[in-house]
Amino acid sequence: MTSAWLKSLESAQKTALLQDGRRKVHYTFTDGRELVEEYDVKSNELILRKLREKGTLGNTKDWVVEVGEARDIGKMVEVGLSESVSNPAVARKDNLESFQWRIRNLTYPIDTYLLSIEDNKIVVRTSNKKYFKRLEIPDMSRLDISLNPSALTYAHANNTLIITYKKPVEVLDFERKLINKLKSLKSEGDVDHCKQQ
Repeated sequence: MTSAWLKSLESAQKTALLQDGRRKVHYTFTDGRELVEEYDVKSNELILRKLREKGTLGNTKDWVVEVGEARDIGKMVEVGLSESVSNPAVARKDNLESFQWRIRNLTYPIDTYLLSIEDNKIVVRTSNKKYFKRLEIPDMSRLDISLNPSALTYAHANNTLIITYKKPVEVLDFERKLINKLKSLKSEGDVDHCKQQ
């Protein structure tokens, strides 16, 4: 059975590029949305995924980073504002077997954190009521798969809470199919293969 999300990806206009050891794919959907994904060429691990939608008046909205770290802070700098470096910062970095988040700048001991699944989201809270965060897994929502509490684990080290959710078989199958399709895409040049004499 092919998922609606896979069909949507297949029907989107795609541009692929091999550069710096990464397979970069840009999707443009019929409704004007854009999706950019970057994969490690050797391991096929997803390094970056970001989406951008069209606004109601036809303008383009800002990129929303799903996987990887947002590197563009230009708008904050333009108005002279910046987020404190000591605030908790969430970044998602997946591997082939699991979805993973790192929440930096959380100094509390491991027994302070309480994680649960509520409304098909991972909820992170502390017993001292100092931190609360809901984490979504759009990959699971797109495939209409509910989260299973037994797949959720976490650890704490170096002021960072590391949350891991083991990917179910359906997600692994979907990702395998997608990677095979991406490998068959005609990619523009590969800077890595240009070696100086």
